[in-house]
Amino acid sequence: MSRSIDSIMGRRVVVEVPATIANLGAGYDCLGLAVDLALHVSILARRDAARSVELDVRGEGTGELPADGSNRLVQALGAGLLDAGFEDLDGLGWTVEMINTIPLARGLGSSAAATVAGVAAARALLDLPDAGDGADVADAVIRVASKIEGHPDNVSPAVLGGFTATFATEADVRAFRFDAPNSLRVVLFVPELRLATSEMREVLPTEVPRADAVANLARVAAGVAGIASGDWTVLDFLTEDRLHEPYRAAVYPQLPALVAAARSAGAIGACLAGAGSSIAAFAIGADAGQLDAIGDAMVEMAAEADLPGWVRILAPSNAGARVVAVT
Repeated sequence: MSRSIDSIMGRRVVVEVPATIANLGAGYDCLGLAVDLALHVSILARRDAARSVELDVRGEGTGELPADGSNRLVQALGAGLLDAGFEDLDGLGWTVEMINTIPLARGLGSSAAATVAGVAAARALLDLPDAGDGADVADAVIRVASKIEGHPDNVSPAVLGGFTATFATEADVRAFRFDAPNSLRVVLFVPELRLATSEMREVLPTEVPRADAVANLARVAAGVAGIASGDWTVLDFLTEDRLHEPYRAAVYPQLPALVAAARSAGAIGACLAGAGSSIAAFAIGADAGQLDAIGDAMVEMAAEADLPGWVRILAPSNAGARVVAVT
């Protein structure tokens, strides 16, 4: 069905999307967990021959994010509309108000959150669909957003919430999710250091030893089976990786010591969050003192390595992207 920008002119949509931690160690490009940091955006479609973007950002990214068509949220809005049947977007401008608590370039899915927010907002502006259990909406958002992002590991938990296992083919993206337990906590060390995902992918080899591939396959298979059965202690071995973290440590040499410090302080598992630079350490049923001890251990190790940063204690978010309002 061909659509015109007249159908959304003057409409406003408010969307909220959680932060995500991808890979979880061995699950490179296929596993992810939503956590309770969030991107909150209000988007107004307006007529503008210049297709300008008016952007107001509060929180992370203030003064940094581009207020033009290169903005990832704006790109995703356009992709969502074109996927829904728009022939072109001539004459369409945007006014965007953003409240963001997701640090940029730290492995917490800030790009994926913006992409998911844009695609979800585009569909909400068109009231697509207006019935059903939402599965079709999630499938469409995951498909379009994954095409923009290039991989679905952050996209799926951002859309669905909880823990997700995802794989992509040329034609489709399949995602499976499980609720994360309320007792799970992520002790997150967030360095001031930023690491671009594109640059961290460039350090990865095109081929890896068979033994390393098998080791990761075993950890992912057993890890996902354990999580599906409710046993989250599998994060002990799931967060041990041999496909990407050893190579990324070449440009992020503090990584192994930070992971080891978190484990020594009582974390059941620890790993690089996404492509970094944050380190995610996991605990189940831990009290505040135990969580602080894990965070303090990473801060002390980082200080020795001249890597300033801070700690956040996060809970999982079993709620994924949601449309708060459409007017």
